[in-house]
Amino acid sequence: MSAADIYSVNQGSLKDAVVLFNGNCTGEVVSDQGLLFTNHHCGFAAIQDRSTLEHNYIKDGYWSKNKNEEILNPGMYVTFIISIEDVTQKILAGVDTSLSMKDQQSIIDKNISAVKQSTSRESYQEVMIKPFFEGNQYYLFVTETYNDIRYVGSPPESIGKFGADTDNWVWPRHTGDFSVFRIYAGPDNKPANYSPDNKPFKPRHFFPISLDGVAEGDFTLVFGFPGRTNEYLPSYAIAQTINQIDPARIGVRNISLGIMDKYMRKNEAIRLAYADKYAGLANSWKKWVGEIQGLKSKHVVDVKENQENDFNKMLFTNPNFQLAYGSILPEMKTLYAELDPIIKSRTLLTEVLGGNNIELFKVAGWCDRLTKAYIENGDKGFQEAAKKLSPVMDAFYEEYHPEVDREIYNALMNYLVKELPNAYVPDQIQPTQDNGASNFGFKQVTDIMSLTALSRKENFLNLIKLGGEAFTHRLENDQGYHIYASLKQVLDIQISPTYSKINDRLNALQKSYMKALMDVYPNKKFWPDANSTMRVSYGKVEPYSPKDGMTYKTQTYLDGVMEKYIPGDYEFDVSPKLIELYKNKDYGPYGENGKMPVCFIASNHTSGGNSGSPAVDAYGNLIGINFDRVWEGTMSDFYYDPSICRNIMVDIRYVLFVIDKYAGATNLIQELKLVHPKANSKGTKKKKSKKASAM
Repeated sequence: MSAADIYSVNQGSLKDAVVLFNGNCTGEVVSDQGLLFTNHHCGFAAIQDRSTLEHNYIKDGYWSKNKNEEILNPGMYVTFIISIEDVTQKILAGVDTSLSMKDQQSIIDKNISAVKQSTSRESYQEVMIKPFFEGNQYYLFVTETYNDIRYVGSPPESIGKFGADTDNWVWPRHTGDFSVFRIYAGPDNKPANYSPDNKPFKPRHFFPISLDGVAEGDFTLVFGFPGRTNEYLPSYAIAQTINQIDPARIGVRNISLGIMDKYMRKNEAIRLAYADKYAGLANSWKKWVGEIQGLKSKHVVDVKENQENDFNKMLFTNPNFQLAYGSILPEMKTLYAELDPIIKSRTLLTEVLGGNNIELFKVAGWCDRLTKAYIENGDKGFQEAAKKLSPVMDAFYEEYHPEVDREIYNALMNYLVKELPNAYVPDQIQPTQDNGASNFGFKQVTDIMSLTALSRKENFLNLIKLGGEAFTHRLENDQGYHIYASLKQVLDIQISPTYSKINDRLNALQKSYMKALMDVYPNKKFWPDANSTMRVSYGKVEPYSPKDGMTYKTQTYLDGVMEKYIPGDYEFDVSPKLIELYKNKDYGPYGENGKMPVCFIASNHTSGGNSGSPAVDAYGNLIGINFDRVWEGTMSDFYYDPSICRNIMVDIRYVLFVIDKYAGATNLIQELKLVHPKANSKGTKKKKSKKASAM
């Protein structure tokens, strides 16, 4: 690959085959008919929404045999990057560092607005401007978004989620984490709302697929949209993450996940309704557990302190450096110390009030939006807000089980009473002594669902029908909302003002620290933290040693699936069809030396948002789909250690095997361009393929 093969504005390039998938994942175009691969877990919500007990696509999988069988997904979209431009000078024009951060940001916002308005683009294109290096640089992105995305197929969860939460973030992995969609466009190949007249999208480039597999030492490049990293935080921030922030999050989710799991194992309808919710909570929970372990095992606080000591020594080599940057780290240390007394409480309340653990609080959050709309715009504003919420409410209550939420609510209220300082515990949940047992002062601890209108769709809709004024008054006496509001008041009034003041100053100092690092170390290469924009990371297929005397190999096989097989277990069950293919070694052209490759690892730096990213070889051919990191390296959002940080990819040969041999969806295989780059590269330079555009 050349640089132009990876990114070009004037001709098709790899970036034209990579999409931001539904706002939080990555996907790759693999045919000239808009066929799209991403992860199973990225498409999971859509798969769940299309599923019923009679047609359970999560359990059984789904494969369209022709385009007429492809299923519409309302609300799903993909975004292409058309061009990228450095606009730092335009955005920072007139910004004086002697001004307050608020005044600086005001100038920046005006400049961003002016640059967006002056940028030439088509009517169907959008402009996005994002800060890099903590706001020391700015880049402009011209994008195109397609919102007619249809569900083509996915394997059953026994393949797509094999190992589920037990294996999540763990190597060795044996998960076929992929799903298939198709992008549709208007007759002119431009973005268009759904219409039966829309046609499969014709991309500027799509990925050829390598059948040659990977070997230790092979080059790998991952292309995608990583969400958020914080590689340049000081030691004080890392210590706070290890000791306070992550443990608080983990504690809350330990409780929620345990209760959800209990109900999901007993009831298939609840398991179907809560599958996506549980997976979302569990994914971050396990990541935070591994993050703490990795940061501790690699002594990252000590590493950061050593870096800071070296930085301070460098300041003394130049009086201008000392004058400009000498106070940054001492002030940051003081401010992080000031955060210590409140950061745990803020994390606990934010986690509980967010609506992902106690779902009743999600509805309470909607009540806040409706009330605000009424206060600001009267009953007309209230009705408009209710109308916008209507489809969201319908989807929510369809999958809501009050009995599950009641138990989570009770458990988390008890947990907050134990973990929060007494000054942060509202009167409504202050414990009282009843026959020697510690209970809450209100009956709603056990009967909350019968004492609130928020837990039943019909009751909530009836409340909305009363209109803005009556709705607002009724809320004052609704016990479910009252508990939520009392906790939110603690967060908003007692904690947030102090937190915001300190955090605003820390953000300003982090920007200065980033600039200082680049000035003090001019010969060092810095990469910007991830911010959900397009990135590439390169590495190679290589093993790692998580502990003394232990080394993990780079490839897993179908043999490992059978070794983990537990009949009837929702995490490790295996379908009879897959067992039959394994017994007969019926792998088609996708096997290797009598074995079926499943997953592999490499040393690419990935993060959340890289789920579904294409992993490509040195020629730009697809060799895998990124879906995870190893547990020992989940701390890579804060510190990348090449000795243990590995990304996990499903081998593209396993994807093809499942589509072809398992599902029999040969119609999809026929769309793909399958190549043998290793054979073609021996002795001769690989020729560019006409069908593959840029290669």
